[in-house]
Amino acid sequence: MPPPCSLLCRLATLLCVWALCQAQLDTKLPPGTPIIQLRLAGDKHKHYEGRVEVYYNGEWGTVCDDDFSIHAANVVCRELGYVEAVSWSPSSKYGKGEGRIWLDNVHCSGLERTLAQCESNGFGVSDCKHSEDVGVVCSQRRIAGFKFISTLTNNVESLNVQVEDVRIRAISSQRKRVPMTEGYLEVKDGGKWRQICDLEWTEMNSRVICGMYGFPGEKRYNTKVYKLLSKRRKKNYWGFGVNCTGNEASLHGCKLGHKVELRGNTTCEKGLPVVVNCVPGRAFAPSHAQGFSKAYRVEQPLVRLRGGANIGEGRVEVLKNGEWGTVCDDSWNLEAATVVCRELGFGSAKEALTGGKLGQGMGPVHMNEVKCSGFEKSLTECYFNRDALGCSHEEDAAVRCNVPAMGFQNRLRLSGGRNPFEGRVEVLAEKNGSLVWGTVCSDSWGTIEATVVCRQLGLGFANNAFQETWYWSGDVSADDVVMSGVRCSGTEMTLAQCLHHGKHLDCPRGGGRFAAGVSCSETAPDLVLNAQVVEHTTYLEDRPMYILQCANEEHCLSSSAAAATSSSYRRLLRFSSQIHNNGLTDFRPRAAHNSWIWHECHRHYHSMEVFTHYDLLSLNGTKVAEGHKASFCLEDTQCEEGIEKRYECANFGQQGITVGCWDTYRHDIDCQWIDVTDVVPGDYIFQVVINPNFEVAESDYTNNVMKCRCRYDGHRIWMYNCYIGERPEITGYNIIECDGHFDIFDYWPNALNR
Repeated sequence: MPPPCSLLCRLATLLCVWALCQAQLDTKLPPGTPIIQLRLAGDKHKHYEGRVEVYYNGEWGTVCDDDFSIHAANVVCRELGYVEAVSWSPSSKYGKGEGRIWLDNVHCSGLERTLAQCESNGFGVSDCKHSEDVGVVCSQRRIAGFKFISTLTNNVESLNVQVEDVRIRAISSQRKRVPMTEGYLEVKDGGKWRQICDLEWTEMNSRVICGMYGFPGEKRYNTKVYKLLSKRRKKNYWGFGVNCTGNEASLHGCKLGHKVELRGNTTCEKGLPVVVNCVPGRAFAPSHAQGFSKAYRVEQPLVRLRGGANIGEGRVEVLKNGEWGTVCDDSWNLEAATVVCRELGFGSAKEALTGGKLGQGMGPVHMNEVKCSGFEKSLTECYFNRDALGCSHEEDAAVRCNVPAMGFQNRLRLSGGRNPFEGRVEVLAEKNGSLVWGTVCSDSWGTIEATVVCRQLGLGFANNAFQETWYWSGDVSADDVVMSGVRCSGTEMTLAQCLHHGKHLDCPRGGGRFAAGVSCSETAPDLVLNAQVVEHTTYLEDRPMYILQCANEEHCLSSSAAAATSSSYRRLLRFSSQIHNNGLTDFRPRAAHNSWIWHECHRHYHSMEVFTHYDLLSLNGTKVAEGHKASFCLEDTQCEEGIEKRYECANFGQQGITVGCWDTYRHDIDCQWIDVTDVVPGDYIFQVVINPNFEVAESDYTNNVMKCRCRYDGHRIWMYNCYIGERPEITGYNIIECDGHFDIFDYWPNALNR
């Protein structure tokens, strides 16, 4: 039986990497092979992708996409030091290049050492235009032992930095600090770690390095300490300087500096090895005083991330005129994404995501065609096209940021699962003066706690939280409970940051088979209520009690209805609710088909006993009336164009809400109301909470709450100012649009006189 295709592909990749390693060992090419140099340029979303450019005969040019293939892309990526190519793109995806189109009709087998060895029309022979410039996306992994070789006798400064790896090596007194913020900068070239001479080193270079390691800023360091250490240590310098502008997302985006003459112990005689000292964001600093100051007031951020599976990633949302909205992905690039990341206390951007890849938002699209220099303190300082129309939430921009290495994943593990995404939760805790692994008590364990575990391990979202784990054979030596009473808000970065009992454990059932467990997923649903539909469909109805018996049995009326006669009336606040799934996975009830509860009176099954809460609150937050809705029918009422309905309640069908679809509970069905019979006239807050018990995991629970202002005069009701999530506090300042960017002005009278 022949081996599976995936195995053949892996073997082919290994052969290609071996071939490149041989080429690195023997740099001599067959006689007559043109000498070229490659780089990736253009409008990038990742530093390891871009337009393929070739340096030949003293001039940079591009490659035409005619006959280009993944084999040719592999040759390009390996020549640049990456293990392999992930994909390639035709039609100038990364922008149109300039100058000559050096290569056309390129045919590669995939084993060539350089693109110059591939068959083509010949250098400079092409009938293409720059609208056909080809681009590639390389694997992030670098080739072990890769050594950068410059074939340029001059103009070396036009090349990007190409090294195997980069690190900050702390001195002995700093090595136990978390996060590690200071140390020697070293690059790995030819399998060896080398220092960089600091004679041409700039603050902009340090800014880029700190950004790579998840830090938003850099600062000066104590030179005396490193001068003393430098005299004692043997140095091994790299043969080039580095020239960064400061807005690059990584060192690989920087250009080479001047060549450094390597003269043994006298190399960089008037300088020292480069040292960087970075400033962590507030969330990662040992204390708030040491953290990087945000661009604006900490208590009211202007930019936030939503829908991300891990720390430092999510859909970008901007606050404007008291309302959160999204950013369109037109012209979205690494520079703009890096501004967002640094503003929020992270490092530079690893990736600028487009096409709503981290879920779609709701409400307005505030910014489009954003253009940043990379040095703005906030995305709201960047210019954008305020007249650009036609952006939908399918084009919502998102980011993945570099975050500091905090070692969170070393303090927690999943044990006994069938795959790395599930298992019994085991925590590294101190016991009798030593660190031991133990379990977490499952009392009060739920989806929110599981979400924090999955985030800490970098495994995405919680799929399920388990209070029994006897079916997972964890480490027997870790059966003892070391953590109990865990209650999380969902915003914590680690389980240790959640409330818990500390040293005084309380777990009546013990660990072992009753230890807490989780299953994680890279994607999750995200339910959002359409606030406008609620606002526009609200009305009062006086309904006779004799036709409300089924609703009364399901506790959809207020407590006074128990003593009401069949001829009396109940006053109902009715409304429709339209619930969208804006996530990346279908929303499905947690309970299996066979465990759904049959309700004889209404003659239907409930897949979730409590799907939504409806509350009427006084202005100080006291509940004055309430209602609830069971999910007797979760289905795709309507979907966006091009999306097919998957769930239908008829004939005891499968229930759920497909991504890109919505479920509408009309105002005229039972229990789609709040009983306000006993409510006195006045001003109130109307609140709807979806999935209130967190039965089903979602990517974002903050948008599950909708609130409206409400006025009731005893006969009529007005619903207004409805909003999703928390209402931003805008009493101190306002945000207005001015000449294609946001300006901030205080409300106070003297603010405009400054």
